[in-house]
Amino acid sequence: MKVGPDAVSTTELATVLGDASGAVVATVEHLLSALSGLGVDNAICEIDGPEVPIMDGSAAAFVAAIESAGLRTLTAPRRCIRILKPVKVAMGRGWGELRPRDGGLRVEVEIDFDNSTIGRQAYAADIDPVTFRRDLARARTFGFLSDVSRLWSAGYALGASLDNTLVVAEDRVLNPEGLRYADEFVRHKTLDAIGDLALAGAPLIGLYRSYCGGHRLNYAVVRALLADATAWCWTDAAAERPAAARPSYAGRGAQLAMPAFRADHS
Repeated sequence: MKVGPDAVSTTELATVLGDASGAVVATVEHLLSALSGLGVDNAICEIDGPEVPIMDGSAAAFVAAIESAGLRTLTAPRRCIRILKPVKVAMGRGWGELRPRDGGLRVEVEIDFDNSTIGRQAYAADIDPVTFRRDLARARTFGFLSDVSRLWSAGYALGASLDNTLVVAEDRVLNPEGLRYADEFVRHKTLDAIGDLALAGAPLIGLYRSYCGGHRLNYAVVRALLADATAWCWTDAAAERPAAARPSYAGRGAQLAMPAFRADHS
């Protein structure tokens, strides 16, 4: 199954890929984010089930596995998608847009939840292996305690637990260890956005901005971009070998779970 915009079957709660044979792979966003964040654009991933393991709810275990296996720089130039003009999609009060920018991918994400524990948070960064590994890879998926019963009754989030999800009550995070970053919620949204942007099928050169977005909005922006042939072009970029540091990551459980999110809050 080739990763690309036409392979997406749904973006409800998580990003799910499928093909004409009926094969389905769910929750691909953290794995795609790790690959994209480390500058990997040529890889074969094998999975023996219908869902990518949720691990600890972040991309840390995937980063560690990729770096443990090692990276190889190819002699062929990297083929990228360059943004030529702004493309914007609005959904409710949220919006996402891609804009022209030189120098790789920059992501600016803002969230605004009616919850005192999360509230309004913003994060912005030029995405490179060092930044992704240090500032984004360990940010975990999050969900609301008030939604758990409803999601379980609908068949979602059956594997969600404090081991793989930040669980938010009205006034606190229930996980005993607390947050890994003070703004872990928006950092995870940024991690998700990077994974969803990888659905374009090639690295992006441009700026991605979003407000109150999620998987559905991120994917809609990718679709809108590729649908407008005047908004982008192919370009070759010299391949740069990603940084080789290999930090250790804790909490590499191999549980399967759909994130315990409200719809499009993943």
